[in-house]
Amino acid sequence: MSVHYTYIIECSDNTLYTGYTTDVSRRVSEHNNGTGAKYTRGRTPVVLRYVEYHDSKIDILPALKGEAFASNFPIIVSELSITN
Repeated sequence: MSVHYTYIIECSDNTLYTGYTTDVSRRVSEHNNGTGAKYTRGRTPVVLRYVEYHDSKIDILPALKGEAFASNFPIIVSELSITN
């Protein structure tokens, strides 16, 4: 059985990007190497700010739609001390 994660990275322009992966360190490296998501290619380096483990890929869908992160986001932002 594969391990599944959702993650938040902070880009160099202080924007946040949310993604899904089965290997967090590989995926962050891909973002930093310019082979990750199109959104992050011009915003490197990125820094991993949050990781959430999921038992199955099905559990990730609400998180990617923002349902899970939305309820936790103020806490995450507070912990990261990110300000606008």
